[in-house]
Amino acid sequence: MHIPALATFSIAASLVGMALTPSALALSVVYPPENHETTADRLFFIGTAEPDQPVTLNGEVVERSPAGHFAPSIPLELGINTVTLQQGDRSLTFSIHRRSAVPTLAASEMVVPGSLTPTADLALQPGELVCFEAIAARASTVSVDWAGQSITLQPLTDGVTLPPNFAVLTGDTQPLPHQEAIAHRGCTIMPAPGALGAPTYQIIQGDVMHTEAAPGQITSLPPTAFNVAEVMVESGTARTGPGTDYSRLTPLPRGSQSAVTGRQGDWVRLEYGAWIRASEVVMRPGAAPVRSQIRGLQSRSLDGWTEVIFPLEVPVPVTIRQSDRTLTLTLHHTTAQTDTIYLDDDPVIERLDWYQPQPGQVDYTFTLKSDQSWGYKLEYQDSSLVLSLRHPPDRSQATSDRPLAGVSILLDPGHGSDEDLGARGPTGYPEKDVALIISQLVRDELELRGATVLMTREGDDDLFPQDRVDQILAQEPAIALSLHYNALPDAGDALNTAGIGTFWYHAQAHDLSVFLHDYLVETLDRPSYGVFWNNLALTRPTVTPSVLLELGFMINPYEFEWIIDPDAQQEMAIALADALVIWFQQTTP
Repeated sequence: MHIPALATFSIAASLVGMALTPSALALSVVYPPENHETTADRLFFIGTAEPDQPVTLNGEVVERSPAGHFAPSIPLELGINTVTLQQGDRSLTFSIHRRSAVPTLAASEMVVPGSLTPTADLALQPGELVCFEAIAARASTVSVDWAGQSITLQPLTDGVTLPPNFAVLTGDTQPLPHQEAIAHRGCTIMPAPGALGAPTYQIIQGDVMHTEAAPGQITSLPPTAFNVAEVMVESGTARTGPGTDYSRLTPLPRGSQSAVTGRQGDWVRLEYGAWIRASEVVMRPGAAPVRSQIRGLQSRSLDGWTEVIFPLEVPVPVTIRQSDRTLTLTLHHTTAQTDTIYLDDDPVIERLDWYQPQPGQVDYTFTLKSDQSWGYKLEYQDSSLVLSLRHPPDRSQATSDRPLAGVSILLDPGHGSDEDLGARGPTGYPEKDVALIISQLVRDELELRGATVLMTREGDDDLFPQDRVDQILAQEPAIALSLHYNALPDAGDALNTAGIGTFWYHAQAHDLSVFLHDYLVETLDRPSYGVFWNNLALTRPTVTPSVLLELGFMINPYEFEWIIDPDAQQEMAIALADALVIWFQQTTP
């Protein structure tokens, strides 16, 4: 089971320490745990019981699989919900607390706690827009006193809360309208440099006034103080905003430099617009913003890669964009002085074009010879940026009985160890065990077809996602597959959701993701859960096409029986190996 940014439905986290194989004759519930809290408007109960006697949930008989497994969903009211499952004289009672998914006010409150902005210290440049927000009752009058100004905040009459990213997995992506508490917002222009303090909010409702200062202090930065941030980690995580809820941008190679134009909490804003954690950079005072020129380029081919070298005066931030047959590298804070480019005939590059769309930005677009890209790397060597484009795998040794000879494939059995069980089936059987079984079966089938197979784990190894990513980066396989079995957020329909799902992040992995999904669905006659773009650790490596597969739903009572069936597991392994043979034959004739 892949874990989204908000792991509110991580069955593994809730069930560590429970018996892995509850008695098939005893009524048992694997999920939810007792005293569970959720914002979902419905919740499923996953478990098993003696198959020959009915099981009731709050008096209603629930549907079960032939083996006696169940996963009914029930609606939840706001507040405490009491749920009782019963079979014969055995019963289990759960207290489920449903909290509101939208802001609410307690009877004694005039503003939602934690809603006053800025929530952390904020620094911007003079002339920038600075905005203030408080969530209060719709009929409230809200204003801010700050930097000698009084700013009236206007209520957003159509205020909504966006559901979390993982709501895509259940199709519940519609914004949730606010009822009693809505956002009040107003903006002004950042004044002259200086420490301007925290804004003070006044909330008036009827004849009652509440005054409260925001948690964050605001500073206006001197426009001529050029602090330069230099990335000190191997790969700096650039984001669209100051927090992990914001989307990732192209990682910044070690040594990348950019002037700092803003700060919020533990994050700094770089001049080209990205935000990065302050802990990933070192601050260096500068006399001017980071600027570079670029002239000649050169390339060389070695060890299965083509290296294109961009000589720069200083390491600048970069952005990569991919499509089926192109890769575009953007150099920020850079001005082109390029008149001549020499690029010899190359195994992967058909043509290189460059364009300066605006001052301080140069785009280099590589048109590739094949529709399939095999990966790339970025690093700075002193001040020169090196972009490495990977060559296709060498299948010159392939034969009819060993069609994958010369191809290296990394398999990552999802989860592992007693601290990372993954999803749990109705009996408590953990995803980590079946993921290892299927990975070993797939490994055996791939080796029969001539492939070199690398495994991230062979047992209950305690691996973090980054440990697995590090193996991919170090071993540079032709492709990487992370094998999992699925679960759902609380609002999902565990009884009626089933099937194969695949997940990709970089364009180079899209075709592989679609092909494997379609082949497995059609060959095994399994339901389709779908093909998803998803920002997961095991789909983010750039050195190879990397795909995460969810081969079925552990929490579906019927599909679980298929998942743990040894004959079905062998059929899955053969189908996946056959699919890879066909895909490699199509992409590397």
